[in-house]
Amino acid sequence: MKVEAIQILFSRFKESTLYHRYITNNHIEPLIKKWGNLVDVKIIGHSVLNSPIHAVKVGTGPKKILMWSQMHGNESTTTKAIFDLLNTFLSEDQSVKRILDTCTICIIPILNPDGALAYTRVNANNVDLNRDAQLRTQPESKILRAVFEDFNPDFCYNLHGQRTIFSAGKTNKPATVSFLAPAQDELCAVTSNRMIAMEVIGKMNEALQQVIPNQVGVYDDAFNLNCVGDTFQSENIPTILFEAGHYFDDYEREHTRKYIYISLLTSLCYISEGDVDGSLYKSYFNIPENDKCFLDVIIRNAKLKMHSDTTDIGIQYQERLIDGVVKFVPKIEKIENLDLYYGHKEINANSDLVLDTHFNTIELNYENDFVMINNKKTSILSK
Repeated sequence: MKVEAIQILFSRFKESTLYHRYITNNHIEPLIKKWGNLVDVKIIGHSVLNSPIHAVKVGTGPKKILMWSQMHGNESTTTKAIFDLLNTFLSEDQSVKRILDTCTICIIPILNPDGALAYTRVNANNVDLNRDAQLRTQPESKILRAVFEDFNPDFCYNLHGQRTIFSAGKTNKPATVSFLAPAQDELCAVTSNRMIAMEVIGKMNEALQQVIPNQVGVYDDAFNLNCVGDTFQSENIPTILFEAGHYFDDYEREHTRKYIYISLLTSLCYISEGDVDGSLYKSYFNIPENDKCFLDVIIRNAKLKMHSDTTDIGIQYQERLIDGVVKFVPKIEKIENLDLYYGHKEINANSDLVLDTHFNTIELNYENDFVMINNKKTSILSK
């Protein structure tokens, strides 16, 4: 399917009730109930705080794909894209009929509902579920493992979100979408099932380059068997890590959800069209590795005191859940020469004095929506 056609589908079937960064069971359960008997929906278990964990199954084909999102509760962009995708499937649009005829797709929309509600990476026991693949100390980890063993997938999609710091290589291009075919051994060997994952990633990258050129990255494949993706890969199931990253001025991740949707639908079309054997894996290695070249805001050529030399001020937004809304709170992380960094927003102080809003010297960890530049109140928010 061509990218232009996928974008049209996205505009038609985007789930409008899911918006911004705070997505919980309270948001998705009305959508699941609305579907009625159109899909196979089950409660597959409960979280630490007894919140239900749902699985949605669509399609009737022999190729089985398992997806899970919000393993980290504050990584919700892929969850939005999942519901956009499910809307597309339930529309019975002819363009996706082949996928549903050749594939069975099992989706866990929110694996960590307690973390989603609290907007935290970890679960209610303060455990990172993506480091619990071996010991499986947490109920959510046991649930995912049980689904994995029962469903016996041919592909696994591990859906995550990444911070605004990441660039596609050492460039001024943000890594809007990133992928990884996780390693399955200490040597990071390019095994047959990794080749299959790499081939699918290469196809997704080919599509994304048409809409976000040079804004796709891959993660370092250092091996950690405690990570779910590495564990499933080590059991010879082609596994793909998806990371929803930053697009220009898109802190709500509404543009990024579209690129995740494009990635998901492109990959499913590709898998449905024939046997993926890994023979076309090499294009994966043309994707630049993620680097950490970005800050949210950089104030350049700033003076901290009247007769001081100029320096740069680096600001990173802190994501905080306030009254049910995720707010982006500017925090000063660096005061130094930042020539090796790029800002998603850049302000040139032109050698003027930069102070806090009380006209005191700027210091690390200062938090405010504004600074004073040449006695003028200046916003350091994204918009």
